[in-house]
Amino acid sequence: MTGAHLPTPWTDEVTPDNALPEYPRPQLERDRWLNLNGLWQFAGAAEGEAPPFGEDLAEEILVPYPTESELSGIDRHEDHMWYRRTIEVPKSWRTSGQRVLLHFGAVDYEATVWVNGREVAQHTGGYGRFSADVTDALSRRGPQEVMVGVTDRTDATWQPVGKQRNVPDRGIFYEGASGIWQTVWAEPVAAAHIERLGMTPDIDSETLSLTVDGGPGTDGMAVQAVVRAGQKVVSRTTGVVGEALELPVPRARLWSPDDPYLYDLQVRLLEDRGPGQGTHDGEGGRHGRPVDVVDSYFGMREIGVAPGEDGKNRITLNGEVTFLLSTLDQGYWPDGIYTAPTDEALAFDLQQHKELGFNTVRKHIKVEPDRWFYHADRLGLLVWQDMPSTRTGGRPPADAQEQFERELHEMVDQHSSWTSVIGWVPFNEGWGEWSSEATGRIAREVKEQDPSRLVNAHSGVNCCDSLGDSGAGDVVDWHQYVGPAQPVPDATRASIDGEHGGFGLEVEGHMWFSGGHAYEMTPDSATLTRRYVENQRDVITAAQQCGIGGSIYTQITDVEHEVNGFFTYDRQVEKMDFGQVRAINAEIIATADGSGSAPPDGGPGTPGLTGLSSWPLDEGVGDVSVDAAGDADLALRPGATWGTGHAGAALRLDGMGGHAETEGPVLDTSGSFTVSAWLTMDRNDGWRTAVGQDGPVQSAFFLQKRGDNDRFSFSTAGGRVESTFVPEVGRWYHLTGVRDAATQTHSLYVDGVLQDSMTQCLNPGSEGPLSVGRARFSGGDVDFWAGAIDDVRVWDRALDAQEVAQLAQP
Repeated sequence: MTGAHLPTPWTDEVTPDNALPEYPRPQLERDRWLNLNGLWQFAGAAEGEAPPFGEDLAEEILVPYPTESELSGIDRHEDHMWYRRTIEVPKSWRTSGQRVLLHFGAVDYEATVWVNGREVAQHTGGYGRFSADVTDALSRRGPQEVMVGVTDRTDATWQPVGKQRNVPDRGIFYEGASGIWQTVWAEPVAAAHIERLGMTPDIDSETLSLTVDGGPGTDGMAVQAVVRAGQKVVSRTTGVVGEALELPVPRARLWSPDDPYLYDLQVRLLEDRGPGQGTHDGEGGRHGRPVDVVDSYFGMREIGVAPGEDGKNRITLNGEVTFLLSTLDQGYWPDGIYTAPTDEALAFDLQQHKELGFNTVRKHIKVEPDRWFYHADRLGLLVWQDMPSTRTGGRPPADAQEQFERELHEMVDQHSSWTSVIGWVPFNEGWGEWSSEATGRIAREVKEQDPSRLVNAHSGVNCCDSLGDSGAGDVVDWHQYVGPAQPVPDATRASIDGEHGGFGLEVEGHMWFSGGHAYEMTPDSATLTRRYVENQRDVITAAQQCGIGGSIYTQITDVEHEVNGFFTYDRQVEKMDFGQVRAINAEIIATADGSGSAPPDGGPGTPGLTGLSSWPLDEGVGDVSVDAAGDADLALRPGATWGTGHAGAALRLDGMGGHAETEGPVLDTSGSFTVSAWLTMDRNDGWRTAVGQDGPVQSAFFLQKRGDNDRFSFSTAGGRVESTFVPEVGRWYHLTGVRDAATQTHSLYVDGVLQDSMTQCLNPGSEGPLSVGRARFSGGDVDFWAGAIDDVRVWDRALDAQEVAQLAQP
């Protein structure tokens, strides 16, 4: 394809004759099949329109690329659409009672399929595969008409969409991907045939549990499974359709990122010779020739949670503590959007994970084609598999909740045999979540559905639209940009940093939009590499001192407006020094095992209630407020004036830029500290920060009034504690934030009364000024206070509750 907006190295390899020609189902393979990718007829449709059987449609579309993609040839969205083509069914497929199956890898979102005007299938859900037995709809001879009607309204409904949007923003949400977006194909099968292989390895018993599900008429039929290691037969096992078989794999060679060894598996469905003609031995007794034969494979591995050397719960692979070092992988392409242009391209991102030294990938709120998981299996990458979320903003209604759960369980069912998949993630940052109780229930149900894998009930449970920690699942997962996050394992769960990093670099000529989004922009590759290495060293600290068992860096490639990848969106430019990336990643995996030192407690600190630094703010005139306890005077900036205080004078701030700040840092925010102030608000609109201290990108802490729920808060990038009430305009309040490094807690007091506490292992360090009346976020000054602030004090220790109560005395 020429003339693409932003071509990848594979764009021009795509033609109507070679659109994804690879066999699409690697875990259940037969030797005869027909690829139906290629040019189909296409037309937009009106809601409720009758199928245009027998009519030529106005346009052509290259299947299986989404309608919005350039590779499809359509390059636009339609809410409703028709696909049409004719096929020739080989004569050899229609003999001896064989059946013809038509398969769809995925169609987004509601699909109805007709063959020769006869409806053969309906499916709802943009990520699940589905099939139809079309034998009875086929004409005796000549071409067969296949018609597919699709409806996809994307985020105009509550359907699961992941990051798809009808109107992409210039941030973290992207172009939609409608219609057929995975391979369409057909195959002949015996009337009695195998439909599914359910495989679960058990390294302790050295067996593979195999359940063979069959099509109609297979109840009670025998199956034989043969395990091979290369050309060597490892075991032969005979059993019955629908019942679990225990396949011996003695002295198993375990699958891991360092040694992704895969065993071959062949499964035969055996003809029943009838009663009295043998025994159930599968070797020439009652059972005769195979009526269906499928080839597959599997890896022997185990994933779990167990205490590490420090006693904290850690993630284990094959019984060994293993740090899961991952990137966030969105699976988007500038030419194909949801669909990689070629199979080589599909494998490329995974290969680069290995090249960069990662052992894990988080497939972020998208589900990939089966061949993606095959590549992960053979390359040796562990996979966190997200459930695609509904749209953000609000809570889904009851019918959408039910549909979300149906699609979640379909995803787990269809992907429960991939060796690489080690964990399920039902929710992300509260997107589409409707209650914490439901989240906990769903996590428990997914665990019951698949006990062999971890369940991460809620990635980013500390963030955004989250309704709080349900306590369910195997993992506590926080997000923090630039982070990393530092959740502490609890009595039953390991912990991971679910998202961090996001350092950006714009590369002219390789961007989807002009101007880019990132959580911290850098000017050049050297700076980007340096910041990545620094950030990953913080991952080691969080692993050693806080106990996180994995981390997920944002992200493997740029995507549309986001420019925070290792590669540009077109996969043409490596944005970092990959040698340095590999070195620090190897260090993380080697050292982040729980054998590090405990977090610092900050020492005894300065005694008394005066503080390390104290600003009574009683000057009433001038542009400097003197530090009454130390030497860190506050300089008033434009918009900061003097007015009446809680006692004496106070700073009067205009909410539009007025603030005061010290020349440099006052607190060591990585240890224990306390900050307090009297304050009043002129208005309660938006985010307002009373006291903070600048880090390079954002404040190390925020003593503030939040803009989303208007409550007081003591916040960091990793979490927050809030007041139990919404404060009144015009009333004086005393706020105190306490960071206790010894107990790893943050606490907020209002008028001397404890409001809430949270656990956070480490607090970010900072080297910038302490500010009164503003915060720093995304590298800029924000959240200016509107009102007055009086008697600001800071301590280099954690005050106790009695001391805080004394401070709040009128």
